[in-house]
Amino acid sequence: MAEPHEQSKERKDQPDIPMMGPGRPGGGGFGNRTRGPVVKPKNFKGTLKRLWFYMGKERKWLSVVFLFILINSAITLSVPYLIGVSIDSMAESSGVNFKLLEIMIIALVAAYIADGLLTFLQGWLMAGVSQRIVMHLRQALFEKLQKLPLSYFDSRRHGEIMSRLSNDIDNVSNTLSQSIAQLMAGSIAIVGSLIMMLVLSPTLTLASLITVPLVYLLARTITKRTSVLFKEQQVQLGKLNGHVEETISGIHVVKAFNHEDKAIKEFDEVNDRLCKVGMKAQIWSGFLMPLLAVINNIGFTAVAVVGGVLAVKSLITVGIIASFLSYSRQFVRPLNEIANIFNILQSGVAGAERVFEVLDEQEEPEDSPEAIVLDNPKGQVVFENVSFGYRPDVPILKNVSFVSDEGSSTALVGPTGAGKTTIVNLVTRFYDVTGGRILIDGIDIKAYTRDSLRKAFGIVLQDTYLFSGTIKENIKYGKSDATDEEIEAAAAMANADTFIKRLPNQYDTMLSENGGNLSQGQRQLLAIARVILAKPSILILDEATSSIDTRTELHIQDALLNIMNGRTSFIIAHRLNTIRDADTIMVIDRGEIVEKGAHDPLIREQGTYYRMFFNQFKNVEGALD
Repeated sequence: MAEPHEQSKERKDQPDIPMMGPGRPGGGGFGNRTRGPVVKPKNFKGTLKRLWFYMGKERKWLSVVFLFILINSAITLSVPYLIGVSIDSMAESSGVNFKLLEIMIIALVAAYIADGLLTFLQGWLMAGVSQRIVMHLRQALFEKLQKLPLSYFDSRRHGEIMSRLSNDIDNVSNTLSQSIAQLMAGSIAIVGSLIMMLVLSPTLTLASLITVPLVYLLARTITKRTSVLFKEQQVQLGKLNGHVEETISGIHVVKAFNHEDKAIKEFDEVNDRLCKVGMKAQIWSGFLMPLLAVINNIGFTAVAVVGGVLAVKSLITVGIIASFLSYSRQFVRPLNEIANIFNILQSGVAGAERVFEVLDEQEEPEDSPEAIVLDNPKGQVVFENVSFGYRPDVPILKNVSFVSDEGSSTALVGPTGAGKTTIVNLVTRFYDVTGGRILIDGIDIKAYTRDSLRKAFGIVLQDTYLFSGTIKENIKYGKSDATDEEIEAAAAMANADTFIKRLPNQYDTMLSENGGNLSQGQRQLLAIARVILAKPSILILDEATSSIDTRTELHIQDALLNIMNGRTSFIIAHRLNTIRDADTIMVIDRGEIVEKGAHDPLIREQGTYYRMFFNQFKNVEGALD
């Protein structure tokens, strides 16, 4: 297809969005939804399982990381024991055992060097693993966006969608990179330390374990609160991004209507909500570590007191107490880290759930196995009793029937919201009919594959879209394998080469987002050149010359007539002088065809079309001649 489909004039939001007028979306047309109260993650374990699925080939690297962690944990667990033996070697009744002390010192130095090296390797491997996992997740989300129907994008703010692709996935990335290795190491450290503590002194072990229930209760209480706050924080961040994206995209409108102060006020309101919920989330999250430190100190105090009593009674040595305190710290520290990791996981799961919400959206229905390719279409289009509504309770088209013969031109005119663009949306299968059927070359369009069907169309919209890149690349969007000669010929036919050759870099001139460094008319000319290059079988011109001045329009009409020659064409126009030569003019009103015929017969009938034409040209002498 030659022109990417954009926000059409009659698209509707989903049923839960307030409507204004018959079938019209309320507000700004991007579906400003009112969210209900934020809840905890709906399925914490299920979300983690889905993240595990995206690990895929990275599981083997996770196994290597786990092996390094296992070795590193064994080394770490040996250090307190070596320290205890070193202390006892200096406290022997016969004097200091220098030989044993020398061996212990060498072993400790080797253990610390190995610990540093293995820690570096773990971090290096986990950085690669987490980034590749997130890359696959981001790729899956972007691919999903390409498969979603236009109704999804029509009913959601674009900034909100972008937030899921950036902020939420970054949240998942941070969680994966920080959490997985720590969970593995922490679990091994807890089990290993507990075993060594029991070996050294069951009595001291019982004294140190009094803090475990306190740690559990504290972590459970805080994470229960932060899970809600982190989810709300992501929602508010998405709203903020949506507002920023809309404001920047419509900055000309904002300034034209002097709404800068209003835009700033709205931004401040959303930003203030984000600040407040983010502050609450960070405050509650920040409570965890200081309170855990207090609990840990209580545990160390208990061990020190009980250990001192046992040492006085000569039941244990000072070296064992020193080793036990180290093991106790190794046992408690992972508990603290796991409690903090679980806190971080709430934020990551909140982001992952928002990503999976998009991945779970219903895609465009797949082509049936019997679908055929629309090859070399002739261009006959037939509507048979077609009915459609963007909402079930608000019909837009009502039993519309007409035939556009091969190579004919059909103009659609009527008031805004009558259903003109809806007809285009249906014939290109951006939406499917709810009643009746549409035929191309005598076959229901549902029998064709979507790709082949849409390749048959070339569309020029009223508000065209240009991508960041060169002028040549934007025109080439209509035909990816076009040569430079074909591109320049298409531009010349569209009367675009005149202004292109005046630019410093001509066809290699870089365009900003949506061609912001060109005039609206110049952007429209490039869009027309894009369609000319594609050479489609069926043309759809949706107010294609509305943004072009009258003088340029006279030049472009010849180009349009040339590319329309021999092709079935649908022309949506409010400027009725542009469709006087159309084979058939259909007047659409309230979803029905109220008049149909060529220009002259419709004028003679002096019906709806006559009144529209007269009102538009009543001050132009000879307009009705």
